[in-house]
Amino acid sequence: MQNEFRRTGDLKDIASYPAWVQRVVRETRREKERVLDHELFSLMRDARLPLPAMQRFLIGTWPTIERFPRFMAMNLKKITHGDSVGENMARRYLVQNIRVEQKHADHWIEWAASAGVTLQDLQHGEEVEGMSALAHWCWYVSDHAPLAVAMAATNYAIEGLTGEWSCFVCSKDTYFESLPADIRGPATRWLRLHAEYDDTHPWEALDCIATLLGHHPSTAMIEQVRRAIRASYVYMEMAADHAMLAAMHGSFDETASNSTILGAADLLDAA
Repeated sequence: MQNEFRRTGDLKDIASYPAWVQRVVRETRREKERVLDHELFSLMRDARLPLPAMQRFLIGTWPTIERFPRFMAMNLKKITHGDSVGENMARRYLVQNIRVEQKHADHWIEWAASAGVTLQDLQHGEEVEGMSALAHWCWYVSDHAPLAVAMAATNYAIEGLTGEWSCFVCSKDTYFESLPADIRGPATRWLRLHAEYDDTHPWEALDCIATLLGHHPSTAMIEQVRRAIRASYVYMEMAADHAMLAAMHGSFDETASNSTILGAADLLDAA
């Protein structure tokens, strides 16, 4: 049975991909939509998100933003140039994307400043389990999982969903116009860039994943990809939930434990 996959259809048409990829995307849609429908982003879009929640979101998400190029570098180290078409494709994608993501931390800092959050606040913000778990998950999957699984969790799921919620926030001018005129441009640069380029990047990642694994990967490998994508969505929802708690309580219950990260490991090891 021929396993090799080479995309011939449109990059952003799910029908261009193997049946197993289409099934995984379909089976993880519910978790994805829970994030897209989260109150955090609708309130942000409408400029009604309470300041404590915005600040907690910016501080709590910073570790993932700042370390994302490192996660991709961890995946890049798994590739030997010339090994396969899929690995060469993934190598080119990661090298290019690392350069892009390295600039985005600066844009996040500008966004944070518009909410009264300093670089020191970002760097020394208290680690809250519900927020920092996303960065820990990215590290774990990039360190432990095969290349295709790790890219599915980070470059496809997290980058893709980030692009979609950014598009949603930018779908109205309300948040943009709520900021002082002299800082609107730099303060929303991160949002606008992700709303634009991430429309293509997750599809490119999906193309890499399909080419790496082919038409007929093992059932266990498909399950690892599915679980990794689902886990990324769950951790993104968890981060949004914990940011919203700041609106109600002003602070979090700082009861960090290893339970969340062990759960992430189980999602891969159970496959």
